[in-house]
Amino acid sequence: MKKVLMLAMAGVMALSITACGGKSSGDGDGKVYKIATDASYAPMESMDKDKIVGFDVDFFDAVMKQAGLNYKLSNTGWDPMLETVKKGDYDAGLSSVSITDERKQTYDFSIPYFESTNMIIVKEGSDIKNATDLKGKKVAVQGSTTADTLMSGIMGATNSDLKKFKSNTLAFQELDKNGVDAAVADIAIVREYAKNNPDKKFVTIEDKQNFGVEYYGVLFPKGSELKAKLDPAIKTIIENGKYAEIYKKWFGEAPNTDALLSAK
Repeated sequence: MKKVLMLAMAGVMALSITACGGKSSGDGDGKVYKIATDASYAPMESMDKDKIVGFDVDFFDAVMKQAGLNYKLSNTGWDPMLETVKKGDYDAGLSSVSITDERKQTYDFSIPYFESTNMIIVKEGSDIKNATDLKGKKVAVQGSTTADTLMSGIMGATNSDLKKFKSNTLAFQELDKNGVDAAVADIAIVREYAKNNPDKKFVTIEDKQNFGVEYYGVLFPKGSELKAKLDPAIKTIIENGKYAEIYKKWFGEAPNTDALLSAK
């Protein structure tokens, strides 16, 4: 199984898509940093023809310009991103990655750059009103995400009714074809999917009692030198208004930057 997995990952890597090489705004260090992403998280990162676009993409481009560094962003997929960043094959991962204590054992993270929470999506007429109602239901999540962790805690990690998919898109498609009663994913992704599919009459449910606040961070290999270069740049663009400008472009509202800067 391990050999098959590695061969599959190699195939994904071979098909990875280079989206952009950020032009530095300073002398930098002469290096072109390799950044991995999973471009299936609209509006955070997604494919527009052969280009990766989204909030994370614009945010990271501003950070790298502030730091005066060059980079290339490649669409590798979620699991390959986690594995290749851990091994150091990529210098960082950028894909709405929630900062968790478990992940901190394997990776380093930048300072937080986005506040999020998980959200439930169901079909109109569902009797599901909160996360506890998901017990005894069939639920779709993307594997190896915080939604997976949360629902494993609520339903049981080995519960056959907890369906784990390679992407949120596949999880949402399972809900659409009535293969599950609900799906759980990050709030921005759920809202975007519901907004883009109004004819399907999805209902989104926010449950702050059972799904706490999370913060995204840029993912680094343990001991990465890049973290020390990017943390000050992230802080600067949050404080100078560039972050709010990008946030409003993608979400149509102002971010709570005070909460973001005080998050650990």
